[in-house]
Amino acid sequence: MARRTTAPPASRDSGYVDLRSYGAIGDGRTVALIAEDGSVDWLPIPSLDSIPVFARLLDADGGGAIALAPVEPFTVKRRYVPATNVLETTFTTDSGVARVTDALVTGVAGRLPWVELARRIEGVDGDVKFRWKVAPGSRLGSASPWIDVTTHGQVIRIDGVTIAVRGIDNGARRSGNQAIAGTFTTAAGSLHQVTVVGTSNEPLHLPDPGNVDRGIDRTIENWRAWSREFNYDGPWSDAVQRSALALKLLIFSPTGAIAAAATTSLPESLAGGKNWDYRFAWVRDLAYTVTALIRFGLREETHGSVSWLLRTIRDNGPDLHVFYTLDGDVPSGVEEHDMAGWRGNKPVVTGNPAGGQLQLGVYGDLFDVMRRYVEAGNILDAETGRLLAEVADTTCDAWHRQDHGMWELPDVHHYTSSKMGCWSALDNAVKLCELGQIPGSAARWAAERDAIKEWVEENCWSEERQAYTFYAGSDDLDASILLHGPSGFERGPRMASTIDAIRDELGAGPLLYRYSGVQAEEATFVSCAFWAAAALACVGRQDDAVALMDELVDLGNDVGLYSEMIDAESHAFLGNFPQGLSHLALVNTAITIEELSRD
Repeated sequence: MARRTTAPPASRDSGYVDLRSYGAIGDGRTVALIAEDGSVDWLPIPSLDSIPVFARLLDADGGGAIALAPVEPFTVKRRYVPATNVLETTFTTDSGVARVTDALVTGVAGRLPWVELARRIEGVDGDVKFRWKVAPGSRLGSASPWIDVTTHGQVIRIDGVTIAVRGIDNGARRSGNQAIAGTFTTAAGSLHQVTVVGTSNEPLHLPDPGNVDRGIDRTIENWRAWSREFNYDGPWSDAVQRSALALKLLIFSPTGAIAAAATTSLPESLAGGKNWDYRFAWVRDLAYTVTALIRFGLREETHGSVSWLLRTIRDNGPDLHVFYTLDGDVPSGVEEHDMAGWRGNKPVVTGNPAGGQLQLGVYGDLFDVMRRYVEAGNILDAETGRLLAEVADTTCDAWHRQDHGMWELPDVHHYTSSKMGCWSALDNAVKLCELGQIPGSAARWAAERDAIKEWVEENCWSEERQAYTFYAGSDDLDASILLHGPSGFERGPRMASTIDAIRDELGAGPLLYRYSGVQAEEATFVSCAFWAAAALACVGRQDDAVALMDELVDLGNDVGLYSEMIDAESHAFLGNFPQGLSHLALVNTAITIEELSRD
């Protein structure tokens, strides 16, 4: 899916490019980000949550990159090979045209046991001279790469990671003591290849370049086979399928966990300061993802993600945590690294400080996952039933407490959307009990559910603002309340007027800020705008929902990807990328609008 004609690549301002410039590829274990100018500026090895070996994204000088581009000035046109996460970039110069196909190669039986980034360069017309360089960085300021000469050729080693460069007619040579580089010139019909393979604390397999080339084609077919199982023929189908493919990049296949984003430390504001690591699995994001996976008929990913969540909760219980590592552990704090940061925005961190917070909405997220899983025709085991009954009992007491809210804020309050999340948890617990899937006291859960509803209506509704407020006693607004049109908490006049109040105060064109007063600190939050469209559909304003959705779908980048945030004026991307929640919001809003249009 290409959204524009051939254009010059985004400029590298002080060594960095706009976040809109990036396309993403992956293999089920890690993700690479490739700029329009052909540079791979982000690639953790071996896993998505590893310390990245190539991190020019966060440090233009020392982060490391895999550069590949024509020597002459050029223009670029990009697309994903249809129905895949394989990126195709066409470079045009005054002397010719060449096409680069980038893939993180997958094997016959799924992901390879090593990372294999393959770059196939084909001459299309005339001749184009290319220059390339594989230059690992300092692993966020922790180590130095060096070239080691072995009996099978040169490798680059850095802090346990071993990297080799293979290829076809690529002119490879040593470049100093820390990099491998080369040049070649394409001609019409010519074939060249630059392939980077890597492992961490494991032996390294050196693939045959011919096998790699066949592997690119196999990877394309593997993605297309997955896409053939994908089932959605409603409105905005191209954007929905691209978002589904983006979400597939964030599913960590070794465990079934779903990462919130592929990166860390990309700022939510050009002023800096709000830089977090999103390479963890949030229960909230998994809940929304399962909704989409079920709707698309993707049974294996659905079961894998649900099983991972339940296993992880049991292993780290009894408390339900907000998020977990991709391996299913409880995260351990934050480490700050001495790196420049994207365009000088610090800090660069690994870890996320929200791990120890109380966020009551997570109870609603868990039960939403389980209800949808059961409604899709699945059966819960007895141990899971008992676990969920215990969580429902906990929710009956916990909803009275103050928490940090969905936005992981430092101040605790009786956040309205948290109470609504507890309402949703108990409402779904009652339904699961009535379906015979979990034991327990449905009567108690129903009584507490109704008590939460009454408390919210009395304490969190503002007659003056005609809206549900941010938290009890506040007159501020919170866009996360929009989630509770689809949840069923409120689909009547109160939700309708809340939507209008939120869009009036927090709106910036079709986009929305997260909550009152945050406009001075960060850009608009992409998900919130999609939530508004879904909420509009839930209150019966179908035409408004469709019109808003049409505007939002056009705000992705040239290959259909979304970041966490978008600047209201320039539409520049901010925050971590690609952001799962943004793509989930697009997908689930499209599903909501499509389903309600049939009612």
